[in-house]
Amino acid sequence: MSAEQLAEVSDLFVVAAILLYLFSMIAFAAELAFGRVRADAPAVPARRPVAVGAGAGEAPDEPAEAPAVGVEPPSWAAKAGLTGLVLGWVGWAANLGAILTRGLAVERWPWGNMYEFVVAICFAAVTAFLVTQLRYNVRFLGAFVMIAAAVGLGAAARLLYTSAGPVVPALDSYWVAIHVSAAILASGLFVVAATSGGLYLVRGDGPSRLPSRADLERVAHRAIVIAFPLWTFAVITGALWADKAWGRYWGWDPKEVWSFITWVAYAAYLHARATGGWRGRPATIIQLVAFACLMFNLIGVNVFLSGLHSYADM
Repeated sequence: MSAEQLAEVSDLFVVAAILLYLFSMIAFAAELAFGRVRADAPAVPARRPVAVGAGAGEAPDEPAEAPAVGVEPPSWAAKAGLTGLVLGWVGWAANLGAILTRGLAVERWPWGNMYEFVVAICFAAVTAFLVTQLRYNVRFLGAFVMIAAAVGLGAAARLLYTSAGPVVPALDSYWVAIHVSAAILASGLFVVAATSGGLYLVRGDGPSRLPSRADLERVAHRAIVIAFPLWTFAVITGALWADKAWGRYWGWDPKEVWSFITWVAYAAYLHARATGGWRGRPATIIQLVAFACLMFNLIGVNVFLSGLHSYADM
């Protein structure tokens, strides 16, 4: 196949991924809307009353399980969740196909402009969700991660699209595979963490179809614990690349500044949890502020500010 044909195939893969992510989102949303209603676990487990009199000498019973809340969900709700998972994997494969065929078309690492970068971040976010689902039951995140990926791909295709072709010499470097790949992986995990954090804030204290706030916070924290070293690595390798490309490690370029601000914000979140004992809403707000910094670094810097990174085609 020619480079033009490969580029067209890549574009078709993007469209397919958008549709599959949307269908997956609908299936996950159906499970979330009609699934089991859950209540937060009580702080102190309830115990069955100890018998008095004839049974007074017997050992106390084991703690009783919390009473079930709500009614048994319809069987099709669980099937809808599994369908969403299957569609998510197929959409993930289409997203991967878009990246691979784009790379073959341009004969370089396929994240040399904003269009390619956003397509890769959507892939990383869905990957983080699906891989996490292999170990933990986090299907409750599916509807939100899938709609974010679909909207991201749609925006990339509609607003950021750049025809397949070569990049400026500064981006034609092996550092793309090192620096940008780490930033993409970290950003995907940060998306999952922000999704879980947002759900934490909207979840009430009563019965809900969402997991407990403790579980939501745990998912967000684990994602950030993995993503933060990757982002740190991306910042460091970015400085090394800057020295090779421009002869200095740091030049107060807007992208460099906001990458560092993002790093400081996520470091503050981890520091507050580790040393200050911050939990719950305050810690969640910090990590969402950090995510807002990440999004401004990704979009706002390219739209509103100019610098040495502006060559990455908006």
